[in-house]
Amino acid sequence: MTLNQMTYFYEAAKLQHFNQAAEKLHISEPSLSRSISALENELGVVLFERTGRNVVLTKTGEVLFEHVDRILQEISLADRKMHQFSGAGGHIDLAYVAPLAGTFIPNICREFLSEEQNKEVTFNFHQDITTKNIEGLKSGNYDIIFGSYVKDEPNIKFIPILTQEMVVIMPKGHPLEKCEYIEASAFKDYPVLGYARDSGLGRLARFFFEENDVEPNFICECPDEIGISSLVAADFGIALIADVECIYRDDVSIRKLCSKEALSHTVYMAYMNGRYQLPAVKRMIDFILIRSMH
Repeated sequence: MTLNQMTYFYEAAKLQHFNQAAEKLHISEPSLSRSISALENELGVVLFERTGRNVVLTKTGEVLFEHVDRILQEISLADRKMHQFSGAGGHIDLAYVAPLAGTFIPNICREFLSEEQNKEVTFNFHQDITTKNIEGLKSGNYDIIFGSYVKDEPNIKFIPILTQEMVVIMPKGHPLEKCEYIEASAFKDYPVLGYARDSGLGRLARFFFEENDVEPNFICECPDEIGISSLVAADFGIALIADVECIYRDDVSIRKLCSKEALSHTVYMAYMNGRYQLPAVKRMIDFILIRSMH
């Protein structure tokens, strides 16, 4: 059963008239009749009965019509969506790590949508640690991801787009508040809250402590800065954390690391090398590249 056969059958069934259906389809009535006859022979059933100049569906024709109706609707929907993807619209699946959820992702997407050629683009947003987002990128579930750099991924293009300084946060009234800068050794003396150890920032913090010969007393791991700063504010301990907007709150004090131990975290945009990208995805990548240069 071909798409043409289904279309001819559908129009003849809707109009109950072969000649009118042929005119609507811009074909001759004999061509339409031959197509319907071929379909009936292929299926081994009679689809129409003639009543004068009109035709009506048989019982088997009515059953086929229900299926053909759904099929043609799905084809029409698929056609509309493909045209949306290829034109000014389109769809992008983004994945990112928790520290970017507060302001970076909402702001950059809003800026992207403010441009005329992007105003009809839609997004799906996904949040997880970098390793999970890498899996989704490689499986084709995500178009672009944001997070830490991962070694030994030759098929993925990593582009640095943002640098975040790592700072120390503590509850108000904490003894370290009197210090203008904090040394790594200070983490030996107080309970420490940290990022999940399998996250990019978690690995970065633990490498920092190892390099400075510090074994912190980690009492808790959290996936993001909101959770860490809330526990710090409740006097559970101190934390080495990315300098992002959500840590600036009245019940937390923030100090920089001393200059010789200063630490920063680079955020990367990543996408698959050589994989076909929808126009909207290409525009998003170019937009972020240009934005990161300023």
